[in-house]
Amino acid sequence: MVNFELYKVFYLTAKSGSLSKAAKELYITQPSVSHSIKLLEDQLKLQLFARTSKGVELTKEGSVLFSYIEQAYNFISLAEAKLHELLTFSSGEIKIGGSDSLCKHYLLPFLESFHDQYPHVQINLVNGTTPEIVKQLKEGKIDIGIVRTPILDEQMQVREGITIQDCFVTGPKYRELALGKVSLADLLKYPIILFSSNSSSRKFVTRLFSDHDLMLEPEIELGSVDLLIEFAKIGFGVSFVTKEFVAKELAEGSLFEVNLNATIPSTKIGIITLRNMPLSTAAAAFIAKLENPVLG
Repeated sequence: MVNFELYKVFYLTAKSGSLSKAAKELYITQPSVSHSIKLLEDQLKLQLFARTSKGVELTKEGSVLFSYIEQAYNFISLAEAKLHELLTFSSGEIKIGGSDSLCKHYLLPFLESFHDQYPHVQINLVNGTTPEIVKQLKEGKIDIGIVRTPILDEQMQVREGITIQDCFVTGPKYRELALGKVSLADLLKYPIILFSSNSSSRKFVTRLFSDHDLMLEPEIELGSVDLLIEFAKIGFGVSFVTKEFVAKELAEGSLFEVNLNATIPSTKIGIITLRNMPLSTAAAAFIAKLENPVLG
């Protein structure tokens, strides 16, 4: 069994690319760093570093090892931070992952309320698609993920948030779509504006059309709900959005909901965490606020 201290020396050397910088951070001498790395290489029977004019760089084998050690180091750091938070609620940190639209239109009021209640807890937001958020959780880089359900991953614990309803919207240019009933097939005669192909929203609406034996091919692909709203407003076409996120625009008449004769199933926002991984006090408090918005 390799001494875990050797892996720490390896990790800090790889991260800094310098024996001297690693030695400084570890409060040991540079020869001690070199000796530790040599011991690790001897035990693993692989060369992990190659010397360069600027310091050291990972070999191919070293890069493979680093990808695993980095995850372990992140989890160890996370464990230390969570133990510290158990001592006091006057400090701490929550790392939350979600899409731009969910952060802005769903999370923002909860974040504001939580910050008012616990002003010393630092909140970090990480934007990404659902697969990216799941990956970040598995790597220990975030505490909580906010995504659209369903999430079919046994490593994830999924708590249900609010129910949301998607719809197609358009601006004044295609206002006739809000008047009479429109079929999915007829809707395809208009320019369709969707999220990028790797988003859960895009996959959801693609399945909707596929279930009706229709091929959905958007004319425009965008990366944020704000752009979907604006493009629909100025007449580029018909956008697929979450109805709750455009309530203001629908009320003021800058957007109109397409009157479909097909039912778009509702979905839920999922609050996901890594199964069997203890939550920090702050993360647990934030999740409780999400699960009980009236009480929170």
